[in-house]
Amino acid sequence: MYDTIVLGGGPAGLQAALTLGRMHRRTLLMDSGVYRNGTVSHAHNLLTNDGRDPAELRALARAELAAYATVEIRDAAVSQVRRDGDALVVEVDGAELRARTLVLATGLHDELPPIPGLAEQWGDRVANCPFCHGHEFAGRPVAVLNADPHAQLLARMLGPVASQVLVIDPAEVSEVRRTDDGLALLRTDGTVHEVAGAFAAPVSRQRAPFAEQLGLEISESGGVRTDAFGRTSAPDVYAAGDMAHPAHLPGPMASLAAAIASGQLAAVAVVQFFAAEEVTAA
Repeated sequence: MYDTIVLGGGPAGLQAALTLGRMHRRTLLMDSGVYRNGTVSHAHNLLTNDGRDPAELRALARAELAAYATVEIRDAAVSQVRRDGDALVVEVDGAELRARTLVLATGLHDELPPIPGLAEQWGDRVANCPFCHGHEFAGRPVAVLNADPHAQLLARMLGPVASQVLVIDPAEVSEVRRTDDGLALLRTDGTVHEVAGAFAAPVSRQRAPFAEQLGLEISESGGVRTDAFGRTSAPDVYAAGDMAHPAHLPGPMASLAAAIASGQLAAVAVVQFFAAEEVTAA
């Protein structure tokens, strides 16, 4: 029986495991090897690591976790989670692993507008976060492929960064082509726009079915409903990273720094959970 099983080997899960390791809680981190930023070669807006490859960040974190004897890492995809009395059961590779608590940090899956060529540029010259990728297009034209009211706000935010911001309805773009130094956006009316990069608004869904399997409350945003410490509607299950939607925020926060912070807070809540149990037992 583990104290905690952390599902997800991205920044939120890794930070949760680090915090739990430092508090000597027996922790298992399960990593499927699939990451939301798996197509990104340089992560930005993370203090002391601005521009570092996310894969390198994960490797550095794993090396740090190796110093903590109570933390174990397994590279495997979990197929199902369920409750069995006071235990939470994680099924993987035909085996059942048991824990008193779970930290879900499995992230989101992005569904992009169905524009030919768009997905191939996702995480490189097409992004969704101006804080993480906007500066790399500085002084050059960019496009916002979005037709909802948020597009105009995003365009104004990018105003000081880009030389020009074009707001385009994705339905009016027939193809996205990579050029030597940017993108060519082919429109249905036959015109072509040359830009350094583009920002798209994907539809994001839970990457894993575990929240549904455990019957957790889901916000209208699609994120697992949590409090500020990652506590879900189940007292022994916590959620962190961009799969979680803390009630005090307008939506899930998609950034490395926010994911790391939420992983730490969820782990703190787990430690407090065990401390409270021990008080009750005494």
